[in-house]
Amino acid sequence: MKYTYEYPRPALTVDVVAFSLQNQNLCVLLVARGEAPFAGMWALPGGFVNMDEDLESAAERELEEETGLRGAYLEQLYTYGAPERDPRGRVVSVAHFALVPSNEPVRTAGGSDASAAQWHPLNELPQLAFDHQEIVAYALRRLRYKLEYTAVGFELLPETFTLTELQQTYEIILGEELDKRNFRRRILQAGIIEATQQKRSGEGRPARLYRYRDDAVAEVKTRRLFP
Repeated sequence: MKYTYEYPRPALTVDVVAFSLQNQNLCVLLVARGEAPFAGMWALPGGFVNMDEDLESAAERELEEETGLRGAYLEQLYTYGAPERDPRGRVVSVAHFALVPSNEPVRTAGGSDASAAQWHPLNELPQLAFDHQEIVAYALRRLRYKLEYTAVGFELLPETFTLTELQQTYEIILGEELDKRNFRRRILQAGIIEATQQKRSGEGRPARLYRYRDDAVAEVKTRRLFP
């Protein structure tokens, strides 16, 4: 049985704010738009949702098509539906944020309707198309908030890491310094990481490598641990 609708239906899109730590900076992955509107401007990866796919599948597909990224941690963020947000017409976007380890390769040549893809430090963002500046700002607030009560920060790290690298990750995201002794004592007491048998050589003594425990509780009061 076919149904008819009395009201016009807006178009539905997804946008993805992909965060990563690159060269000691918290960065966002942007694509250069290859088509109008805003051709040539930087924007978030994203696009229209197909009729036969759910929102998360659409976000995953668009991220892969435009940047080459696959399998990133992905979470729904917020819905944006201001009537004039897209000059093409009435478009509602469901924004997501993704967390990408620094060693994950990105296809910089772009793809789909994106002419290029590139990591941009958050403090050096260009003017973005649509309302994507607003979306990025909200995604950063959400990331910092989630860092306070979940172990989401581990999604930005490679499989193994030093305690120094872990602390630097939290400091970069939060934008503040944390006491070294207090951080290490409490992160170990939390029971969410475990030492490996490996060490990383560098200046000074080799540093022990750790990894996130697969059986660790996902919800951790991390911000309370690290005031």
